[in-house]
Amino acid sequence: MDLTPGMLGGLTPEQEHLFESQLEQDDGAEMRRVLRAGVPVYYTRDDTPSGFVIKEYPDGRKELVDFSTGDELLVSALVE
Repeated sequence: MDLTPGMLGGLTPEQEHLFESQLEQDDGAEMRRVLRAGVPVYYTRDDTPSGFVIKEYPDGRKELVDFSTGDELLVSALVE
């Protein structure tokens, strides 16, 4: 299922179930494929602050972003 972060709030219950089952089976291969294609990926980790998402660019840069307004808002650059 191809989704953008803005679409997550409008999923039907069936789409949400499919999305969750795909996440449970993910081994990171899809994320690596998308990054190699030159497209940023969005994800959270256990230590990601509530309400925020990590945006990772193909060049390795990472940003903390917020979608609570419906638009992507940069919160801060992440340095690891």
